[in-house]
Amino acid sequence: MEATMAAIEMTGTVDEHHQFQLDAILPIPGPRRVRVIILYPIIDEWDENEWLQAAALSPAFAFLSDPEEDIYALTDGKPFHDEV
Repeated sequence: MEATMAAIEMTGTVDEHHQFQLDAILPIPGPRRVRVIILYPIIDEWDENEWLQAAALSPAFAFLSDPEEDIYALTDGKPFHDEV
């Protein structure tokens, strides 16, 4: 039979030796076995500004600076006015 589990959310730091150090004392008596789930941000995850900056600086889009690519003018099309 599985025991009913309680959850406590706390923060901590993983040091250079891959050891986890809590920022505070656990509010439960011990010694006691516990299960631990560690959530951490994925470093490779970029925010929108980082994506935009990478795209703006990428040589893959350098062709857009060519005057031949500038095929639209401000007088093209009709203005759109959202009626909210």
